[in-house]
Amino acid sequence: MNKSELIEALATKADLSKAAAGRAVDVLVEEIVTAVAKGDSVTLVGFGTFKSAARAAREGKNPKTGEKIKIAATTVPKFSAGATFKQEVAAQAKKK
Repeated sequence: MNKSELIEALATKADLSKAAAGRAVDVLVEEIVTAVAKGDSVTLVGFGTFKSAARAAREGKNPKTGEKIKIAATTVPKFSAGATFKQEVAAQAKKK
């Protein structure tokens, strides 16, 4: 499912116009990104938690040349699925 399909589904199920559903999706994503970028976590009970995580500096390898390179420390976004989400995915996988 891509963003357009998500907006279509949201508009249909919530009885919204596609424009309103699109704005809702855009605002939701924007607020999650802003909060995580500030170092806060965003928890949607039953769905999951978005947060930032520190990644330490490490040594990597250039796949073309095999040369060792240094990879700088950074902060990356992380998502942890909630229990309800995990159970639903596992239940749907069994049906296939």
